[in-house]
Amino acid sequence: MMKVGILSDSHGSLKWFKKAYSVVKECDLIIHAGDILYHGPRNSLPEDYNPAELASFINGIEEEKIIFVRGNCDADVDQTVIAHDISLRFKNFKFGKLKLGLLHGDQFSGINEAIKFAEKFGLNILIFGHTHRKFLQLEKGHLLINPGSISLPKDNTKSLALLSLGDYNVKIRFVDLENETTIEEKKYSLMEYIF
Repeated sequence: MMKVGILSDSHGSLKWFKKAYSVVKECDLIIHAGDILYHGPRNSLPEDYNPAELASFINGIEEEKIIFVRGNCDADVDQTVIAHDISLRFKNFKFGKLKLGLLHGDQFSGINEAIKFAEKFGLNILIFGHTHRKFLQLEKGHLLINPGSISLPKDNTKSLALLSLGDYNVKIRFVDLENETTIEEKKYSLMEYIF
């Protein structure tokens, strides 16, 4: 099985990015759904806000180990300090028979738009952030995953997601970063939904 760590909305918090990385570093791949360095005008400063040191830490991670998409708080200047590509708003890729899509999520005004997006691109799994709230739903054959925020949660739990991918089987586990405990774990078979 392929193991994927899913992070989002770090917003410049060095402490919570490092904590999240300690949980996901043994994964085959790490995915970050955007809003990497800047806290944004609507958010308070996260604990240990240090975008320059966070960029330096991120640059120490092997390029093939981590994938980013650009969030609504990410700017052109962020790309000048992060060595990894953070320019794209949407990325899609395949693991075995499963098609995955990654974007920040500010493009959607609700879950129905996310489902339509997954349908349009033929995605089995759509990963997004932006809301700072954990979300997991299988709808019309599309598994929607939001890991929540590692630094500024709006559901009171700093969190990430761990995704295990087989040919047709998926296991998702949400982890509370404060104490590294499981919040929720679910398994799905997507065999009947492979497009």
